[in-house]
Amino acid sequence: MWGCNACAQQRNKQSYFMHILLIKLNLQIPNAHSLKEKRRQIKSLKDRLSSRFNASIAEVEQLDSWQQSVIGLCLLSNDKSYLDRQYSLIETVVLEYSELELISADREWL
Repeated sequence: MWGCNACAQQRNKQSYFMHILLIKLNLQIPNAHSLKEKRRQIKSLKDRLSSRFNASIAEVEQLDSWQQSVIGLCLLSNDKSYLDRQYSLIETVVLEYSELELISADREWL
């Protein structure tokens, strides 16, 4: 029975930790000569990262700039070391992406 006092006391004794990692990627797209080309490259990267890392992703700055973009990613886990490893893997995937140059990658724990 979910509503019993013993169940409530047991739930209160357990500690639940949630780690949220916010990643900000500053990107250069040197071969983009229009917003259409830029958006195609950004969409491709977003799709790749989203499917591989199950992350929430959005372009958050430089929306109207042809050759620059800022991408925000958010990851959630109960294991902080797992998120550290995911950050390193995300950075590697972006660095390997030939159409883009990674200018900087910043992370923030929430």
